[in-house]
Amino acid sequence: METPPVAVTIAGSDSSAGAGIQADLKTFTYFRVFGQSVVTCVVAEVPGKVQKVQAVDVDTVREQLILSLEYFPVNAIKTGMLHSKEIIGTVCDILEAIPIDKRPFVVVDPVMVASSGDRLLQTDALEIYLNRLLPLATVVTPNRDETEIIYGQDIGIAAELKQIGPELVRRYGTAFLLKGGHWPGDLAVDYLATPAGVLRLSEPFVQAKSIHGTGCTLSAALTAGLALGDDLQTAAHRAKLFVTRAIVESMSWCGQHGAVSALKHW
Repeated sequence: METPPVAVTIAGSDSSAGAGIQADLKTFTYFRVFGQSVVTCVVAEVPGKVQKVQAVDVDTVREQLILSLEYFPVNAIKTGMLHSKEIIGTVCDILEAIPIDKRPFVVVDPVMVASSGDRLLQTDALEIYLNRLLPLATVVTPNRDETEIIYGQDIGIAAELKQIGPELVRRYGTAFLLKGGHWPGDLAVDYLATPAGVLRLSEPFVQAKSIHGTGCTLSAALTAGLALGDDLQTAAHRAKLFVTRAIVESMSWCGQHGAVSALKHW
């Protein structure tokens, strides 16, 4: 029996299982990658609403990650909701201690603002996020709000991402997959910016009502692709197709507060 590659997600636990660690592990499994998890926060949430966030003790975060790295041949790591400067610093300490030639691929999904508008990154954590974590990444996958925070300016239209990408690559020394799905239009256009240039990734725009976790799912699919040995462009293209299909085939239920939906990860 062939042994699958290993990927680790460092993220929050989503009680509704549509985003966070739950979405990441479902995505890893779809791509036949063995997923492990480092829980940073326990989040009580549903699409459109974050009720409560409880951070995990920093020492517990550290031990979870160290054990995975020491006992398994980890091919790729994805960071999601890190929440605080203490957790970010701990993750950076561990990654920086790994020689560059032995460091797993690192996909940073800068979970700063939820789809509901709730802030998921503490204000005093932004500096260490930008100055220490982003330079450790293989690729960073921000949405519109997160790109504006990282870039430091408002962005009017999705087409501006093509010009912004090379500047962010120069600034942080890493690739960026800039997601354009939050802009209206017939197409959902993302731009993969690398030192070699900018690649445009386009799929039909799909209206996703009462769904969250699209960003987590896209970055998890990208992580899985890198763990499997895909180059960055191939992994990004496959991830874009995967999340588009997951939205198209999304599931819906009618609960006490009306309709609620979730991505289909399988």
